[in-house]
Amino acid sequence: MNYNKKTVRDVDVAGKKVLLRCDFNVPQDKETGAITSDKRIVAALPTIQYLLDNGAAVIACSHLGKPAATFESYAKKQAEKGKEATEEGWKKSLAKLSLAPVAARLSELLGKPVIMASDVVGPDAQAKAAALQPGQILLLENTRFEKGETKNDPELAKAMASMADLYVSDAFGAVHRAHASTAGVADYLPAVSGFLIQKELEVLGGAISNPKRPLVAILGGSKVSSKIGVINNLLEIADTIIIGGGMAYTFSAAQGGKVGKSLLEADWMDYSREMIEKAAAKGVKLLLPVDTVCADAFAPDAHSQVVKAGEIPDGWQGLDIGPETVKLYCDAVADAGTVIWNGPMGVFEFPAFAKGTEAVAEALSKTHAITIIGGGDSAAAVEQLGYADKMTHISTGGGASLEFLEGKELPGVACLLDR
Repeated sequence: MNYNKKTVRDVDVAGKKVLLRCDFNVPQDKETGAITSDKRIVAALPTIQYLLDNGAAVIACSHLGKPAATFESYAKKQAEKGKEATEEGWKKSLAKLSLAPVAARLSELLGKPVIMASDVVGPDAQAKAAALQPGQILLLENTRFEKGETKNDPELAKAMASMADLYVSDAFGAVHRAHASTAGVADYLPAVSGFLIQKELEVLGGAISNPKRPLVAILGGSKVSSKIGVINNLLEIADTIIIGGGMAYTFSAAQGGKVGKSLLEADWMDYSREMIEKAAAKGVKLLLPVDTVCADAFAPDAHSQVVKAGEIPDGWQGLDIGPETVKLYCDAVADAGTVIWNGPMGVFEFPAFAKGTEAVAEALSKTHAITIIGGGDSAAAVEQLGYADKMTHISTGGGASLEFLEGKELPGVACLLDR
């Protein structure tokens, strides 16, 4: 995939109406609906401010959550929960996922009014977009209120595009999805990237195509099956691959180890053996845990003990990497040129089993390497531990960064104009 895409700086935006896809999928309080973190809104500000300062009229759009776009889909969800569906209940569920609170916070951050449309491509959006002047910003309602959004419906994409002269993509967290607002609109408008996506492509693209070596990839998380493509692709380019998290137990079992009640994908044991053999054949160091912190239950206060890898007693389950493994992994990143980290080393949600993840985060904060955190739980870990400012780059898209590392084409990037 070509990572060298045109950005907002490569086009004249003065006097243009710009459809800007942002990632305003912010966390909210379930009871009050209040935004609990505005990081994603703040992340969009540089691109928005640039467009406004350079004479563009900005029509921003984003999804929020997973609303039921039709009453039928809402009724189906309710039936699965054993609940009755009503029109009033459906409308309330949509109201909870309105972007109105985002518009209010964005207005505060920009220090200027944000005009809010009550629909996406309906009469209100069309009228407000038509009246929009340079230096003004309009926010469309939640794109997923339209049933054609997730299906990449060409009619919806065409309707959205009809309001603007240029499309700017700046929602990296959504570029792996071929939706109407992330890819479809580029069929009808010239499309370039905003500053967020530009940085993601430069940093992640550079790490894949021309990394500062040694390149060390740390892969955690629960399942081997979700990281197959990533491991396979990284075996072609990495110098060292470190495996942690729940998927390590499938590798351990594949080598004849005892894993007790640990997370195990028996169907992927042959694949794990193939990866070990492939790494050896390519001269890539594949580091697996040498010891494990195991527990007698999946609980924050479970009894725990440290055992050698492959020697977990019956009835016990591995929940974190052990102290010897921590040392092995931290030593591996100390002299790295580039480190890519995606996925925790253990059950990070339980403090007693977060030590492996914490140690890796601390080691990355001390290395002189280029450090790239692939979003999701890894990003949450470095932020919670206070190491975020010590990292070179924290990706804004967990799923997108994972597919990027797999070497997959991202629809929301492929649709942008090449330089």
